[in-house]
Amino acid sequence: MFVCNVKLGHKFIFKLGFVILFLVVMVIAGISIYKVFNGEHSDHELPIPEVYDISSNNYTNILKSVHDNLDEHIGQKIHFTGFVYRVYDFSSTQFVLGRNMKVGSNNETVVVGFLCDYKEASNFNDGVWVEVTGSIIKGNYHGDIPVIKIEEMKSCDKPINEYVSPPDDMYIPTSALF
Repeated sequence: MFVCNVKLGHKFIFKLGFVILFLVVMVIAGISIYKVFNGEHSDHELPIPEVYDISSNNYTNILKSVHDNLDEHIGQKIHFTGFVYRVYDFSSTQFVLGRNMKVGSNNETVVVGFLCDYKEASNFNDGVWVEVTGSIIKGNYHGDIPVIKIEEMKSCDKPINEYVSPPDDMYIPTSALF
C-alpha cells in the first residue's frame, strides 16, 4: 500500500483560488468580446413595436428624440393624441398636433408637437382634440423636420392629463434667455 501525504499551506490555496478565479473571468470576458464583435445579440432584446404609442408622460422626450435623430425614426409608425393647432403659413393639409407644455412655475405653457400632413385636415377645426396614427417622414418647414403622414385621424375627448412636461434632460425655455 502506498500512502502520500500532501500538505497544503494557506498561501498555496490562496494562489490556486486566485488563478482559478482569474481564468473564469478571462473565459467570460473572451466569450463576451467574441459575441460583441461577431454581431451576436441576445434573444431577450425588446422588439421595436409596430406602432409606438405616445402618452403625456413620454410625449416631449419622444418629440425631442425624433427631432434630434430624424433619420433613425423615418418610417416609424406612431399613435398619439393632441389638439389641432395651425399657424398662418401652413397649407390646407398641414397642422401641428399640439400639446401644452408647462415651462414656468406660474403655469405658463407653450404649444409643442409634431407637424402633421393629412389630406382631410380641413375637416378638423383648430383646438379640436384628435387621435392620430401615422408614419414619420422627413419634411420641410423652414428646414428639415419630422412630419407625421397621417393614415387615420378621429375626434376624441380631451385627456385627463392635457399638459406635458419638458424633456428629461436640461430643458431651458427660450423665454428665460431674454
